[in-house]
Amino acid sequence: MANFDKKLAMIVSPSVLSCDFGNIQRDTLMLHHSVADWLHIDVMDGVFVPNISFGFPVLQAIRQHTSKTLDVHLMIANPDAYLEDFKKAGADILTVHYEACTHLHRTISRIQELGMKAGVALNPHTPIEVLSEIAPMLDLVLVMSVNPGFGGQRFIAAANDKVARLKALRNQTKSHFLIEVDGGVNLETGAQLAQAGADALVAGSFVFGSADPSATIAALQSLK
Repeated sequence: MANFDKKLAMIVSPSVLSCDFGNIQRDTLMLHHSVADWLHIDVMDGVFVPNISFGFPVLQAIRQHTSKTLDVHLMIANPDAYLEDFKKAGADILTVHYEACTHLHRTISRIQELGMKAGVALNPHTPIEVLSEIAPMLDLVLVMSVNPGFGGQRFIAAANDKVARLKALRNQTKSHFLIEVDGGVNLETGAQLAQAGADALVAGSFVFGSADPSATIAALQSLK
């Protein structure tokens, strides 16, 4: 998979949730031709989070128009029932929520067996210590710096300390997971997160609401 290992530059994963859904092909191609490393796909079911986004048909359509890494974030109940389907639809990275998985080790193992990178997302209230036993097998940890479910929310500043503590946990456990942050990311908060140790940033409304999304992506990438 291209663009997964740690880089000197910040990994940028623009969130398709903030694109123009009436022009999703246009916006996917814009991201494809930009310097964005990944495309972040938020899948919501209206059960785990109070919103519904999109599923397999949209993911398949996005896959048709880019060869870039598809960074799929499952905000759904019972993700284990759909792992194979997301692989078939084109996911490269599949991130599940700690709070949604009863048998997290089994879930992560299955994602990796299917040939995808496996991530775990932590809600703002969830301590990093819940990952101490499983950290060495993870490819990615996604820190939610807003409460999941909606784009355009205000950044929760406690995420900076959480990232720093995750970096320390990574060193203590001799792990290799990337640290990604999602929610309220802009140039100011992104710089704070980069200093704390983030490897990847998800940005939605900040990218798609800017006058020049490609330039905004490049600016975020230069933060590290």
